[in-house]
Amino acid sequence: MMVYNKIIKKNLSQIYAIIKINVKLKLRFKIKLIFSFIIPIIGVLMPMIVLGKFFESNTRFGVWNEDNYLIYQFISINITLLMGLIAIFPQTFRIEKFCNTLEALIIAPFNRFNLLLGLFFAHLILISIPFTFFLILSYIYFPISIFNFFFVLSIFFLIALFFTGIGLILGVLAISKENLVNVLQFTVSLVIWFSCISYPIQIFPDPIQNLAYFNPFFYIFDALRWAWIDDNISTFLVNHFRSFIVLIFSVLIILILSVYLFNYIYKKFGIVGY
Repeated sequence: MMVYNKIIKKNLSQIYAIIKINVKLKLRFKIKLIFSFIIPIIGVLMPMIVLGKFFESNTRFGVWNEDNYLIYQFISINITLLMGLIAIFPQTFRIEKFCNTLEALIIAPFNRFNLLLGLFFAHLILISIPFTFFLILSYIYFPISIFNFFFVLSIFFLIALFFTGIGLILGVLAISKENLVNVLQFTVSLVIWFSCISYPIQIFPDPIQNLAYFNPFFYIFDALRWAWIDDNISTFLVNHFRSFIVLIFSVLIILILSVYLFNYIYKKFGIVGY
């Protein structure tokens, strides 16, 4: 038992060290950090204004109307804040590669998965203030049960893991296939654009809607919005089971693939142990 306690304590201390270093590093560039929070808000101002004008004339887009459309926008802001996880690993690995310290980072005497967890939780801590602010606004504007609130938080966490998996794949490619990573980054941006992240799907013409229905991102974001609006887990699972299943399987597939590629890079560098 004492051995396991020491292992757990060691891993937690390593994760804490990575979190501390990355949070302090980001806080050194406060203006850049603040703008990273402001940009997602600016991104939904236009959709908020456009939808507001539509709803002034009692227009509806599916379930979305003047009574709940701000929930759509607040959730979009928080999704965009979490989306920053996609950029963490490519940025970190590229910097280390450029500075010729990548090998030192990889063979450093700590568990490689503690590195990933440290970067993951560091980003969550950094966005916690704006994320919590818009989460509270959502709750004030459209209250839901406490039990369902925590269910929504769990979906947010799954989406964070999904973005982390994508970011890890891009990070691996950033140090092995630099030309390919740029193509994939553009592809991810394009897929997100066709996910109806800022506007309800009903506002788009049929060709765009048809593309969205083949887009896993659409179902992942849709699951989050419906979980909030339905305010009932049973109702949500019955009516939107497909969105929930796409969310679960997308997270599992991306995480498995990203960890496999990450381990492959370690083996490529000849790392043993851990």
